[in-house]
Amino acid sequence: MQLHLSTWPEVENYLQSSSGIIFPIGSTEQHGPTGLIGTDAICAEAIAKGVGEATGAMVGPTINVGMALHHLAFPGSISLRPSTLIQVVMDYVSSLANAGFSRFYFINGHGGNIATLKAAFSETYHHLGSHGQDVRCQVGNWFMARGVYQLAKELYSDQEGSHATPSEVAVTQFVYPEAIKTAPLNSEVASGHSIYSAQDFRAHYSDGRMGSNPALATPEHGQRFYEVAVKELSESYQRFLAEN
Repeated sequence: MQLHLSTWPEVENYLQSSSGIIFPIGSTEQHGPTGLIGTDAICAEAIAKGVGEATGAMVGPTINVGMALHHLAFPGSISLRPSTLIQVVMDYVSSLANAGFSRFYFINGHGGNIATLKAAFSETYHHLGSHGQDVRCQVGNWFMARGVYQLAKELYSDQEGSHATPSEVAVTQFVYPEAIKTAPLNSEVASGHSIYSAQDFRAHYSDGRMGSNPALATPEHGQRFYEVAVKELSESYQRFLAEN
């Protein structure tokens, strides 16, 4: 059940049986020469819809721009500042908390969002708690699910890398097979450098990849990652709702 495809009476009726909602959150940033700029949002959205279908959960609109300041030296990347993203998350949660939602599960597709999301949760608890509202938030990083990690290791070994990975590219190929991109990739790809400014990032990772070989990705792999992620995050979401 998707929030933006529902009417307010349908949402009101949903709240009679559940106070939980899932938010996909990703990023709009470069993913190397063959990765779609919307990769992180595409993956989070598809997996969140799958979890919603599996659990009967309401799924909110995708937050498709995240904290990606370190990617801004690559054309097409868009970022919110951490302080802006904190306010966005607080406003989303506050709006729906006033309607009766109290459990917010964020399915995240971008590692750069994790620290900011946790800070946003703390800010939200402080803000809403002072008004007597019992709200809880949790983040589920699909790419860190145990089964996803194991499958990536099985399929790609040390060529999975940590950005513009074949696993995330494979999921986008499964979701959008008509948008598969190809380009020559240098067999030597940088890895291991610390991330500081956007200019520093591009200087060390000239084509945008971090130790990855996305040429290994296939739509069939993407379906496998999707199914594993949906299963694990569905279980995680249900445990979250069951917490006292």
